[in-house]
Amino acid sequence: MNIDILAIGKTDSSQVETLVGEYLRRLNFYTKVTWTVLPDPKNRRTLSADTQKRQEGALILKQLSEGDWLVLLDEKGKEMRSMEFADWMQKRMNSGVKRLCFVIGGPYGFSKAVYQRANELLSLSRMTFSHQIVRVLFAEQLYRAFTILHNEPYHHE
Repeated sequence: MNIDILAIGKTDSSQVETLVGEYLRRLNFYTKVTWTVLPDPKNRRTLSADTQKRQEGALILKQLSEGDWLVLLDEKGKEMRSMEFADWMQKRMNSGVKRLCFVIGGPYGFSKAVYQRANELLSLSRMTFSHQIVRVLFAEQLYRAFTILHNEPYHHE
């Protein structure tokens, strides 16, 4: 199974890039993970939130194939503890999904079309985080899930 992570907009923080890169490097020991940054809409500061979401949504949907399992990182999604997320990942791997695609949206969330295409919504917390910080949090949790699945000592419970 391939894991693809799509994120809207490049980060302007070298620290975020460094941390995400470190977790991706570690993850690639276990599975193939691809990180794709989709560009922010042009003139986004002059666009309404709905227009921005629609334009971002079109970019997201263009990246998907019919059989992809699409998971949106969304505050309205299901919350899981790390052990539950590891089990969830194992079920996805066992299900025969060829491409598991996680999406980190822009500052206003997702368009209706993206929500309709999604297979699941996943929340990292009931708190709100910037979509920049979510990149690091999710990369770490994905790495943690694989260390749990491989019975490695990274996670303590």
